[in-house]
Amino acid sequence: MLSGASVVLPTGTVKDGQVVIDGTRIAGSAPENAQVIDVTGLWAVPGFVDIHNHGGGGASFTSGTVDDVLHGIHTHRLHGTTTLVASTVTGDMDFLAQRAGLLSELAEQGDIAGIHFEGPFISPCRKGAHSEELLRDPDPAEVRKLIDAARGRATMVTLATELPGGIDSVRLLTEHGVIAAIGHTDATYEQTVEAIDAGATVATHLFNAMPALGHRTPGPIAALLEDERITVELINDGTHLHPASLQLAFHHARAGRVAFITDAMDAAGFGDGRYMLGPLEVEVSEGVARLVEGGSIAGSTLTLDRAFQRAVTVDRLPVEDVVAAISANPAKLLGLDDRIGSLEPGKDADLVLLDHQFSLKGVMRRGEWVVDPQLG
Repeated sequence: MLSGASVVLPTGTVKDGQVVIDGTRIAGSAPENAQVIDVTGLWAVPGFVDIHNHGGGGASFTSGTVDDVLHGIHTHRLHGTTTLVASTVTGDMDFLAQRAGLLSELAEQGDIAGIHFEGPFISPCRKGAHSEELLRDPDPAEVRKLIDAARGRATMVTLATELPGGIDSVRLLTEHGVIAAIGHTDATYEQTVEAIDAGATVATHLFNAMPALGHRTPGPIAALLEDERITVELINDGTHLHPASLQLAFHHARAGRVAFITDAMDAAGFGDGRYMLGPLEVEVSEGVARLVEGGSIAGSTLTLDRAFQRAVTVDRLPVEDVVAAISANPAKLLGLDDRIGSLEPGKDADLVLLDHQFSLKGVMRRGEWVVDPQLG
């Protein structure tokens, strides 16, 4: 029994609360002989859920070995991410299909929650840190090839839905229970509305890699913010978004439609230096990743504990809203909210302990300490 924390529940925060762990699950009550751990003065929040993550700890989910991928996953667990979707970057179709096979095995083992394909079906006008020569239109047959290669573990595909085949691909993904995400797009407002009506439900890192919001040409941002069917991803690292843009997203989408993501690459939890993101070389300096050629931002070095801390201390968001964006909403989007995303009896014992400055002090995943607060 964890005793004395401020426990953030779906119904609000309970001061001097308790969380009871029975094996791998949260229990409704504690037996008389329960071990009591005093966590007075800490916050207890659900384990973080990252639906867009390319790697960490020096390891890439796109190109690393199985051991590399496991190391990257563990790096993010040390920072509170107890559930993670592994994202790939644009590559040759056969290579991506091969990666899907490797990652699907890790999904079957429960190491990751699924696979997110970011590229190659994106706009060359908004390619960001993706290799232009490997981009292609979202032909439904090729989209289906990746879905099949993932053996039921494809979670999300990011598409520039205005490209030829884009709308049909959205419908295909929806029919197969895969999230169609609008991103790396040059779409107009009207084209974005059409994609949402076809079944798209996520905005890949809103504001980034898409046309800016204009008063005569509102573009995709306005369509994505205004539609209740869309969950908007936000990278809250202080580099990808101005604080006012984050506040704008929360004002229009409210806390119930925001998902904080890392969009992390290899350098997350590792350090500055030279890295490869797919076939492209990246320079990380002072924690900011940019392509060596061209200087485009190339993912992030963010971990979700830092995103949480910044959201509360810099952006001044209510803790309950941050918990929704970093745990409950992504869990619901993945269809896993019956198991994760909140501290409720019967759910997996995934939780994070934070101090009064919202620095990480403990991480538990399925009832086992990843970071033991008693050792820190």
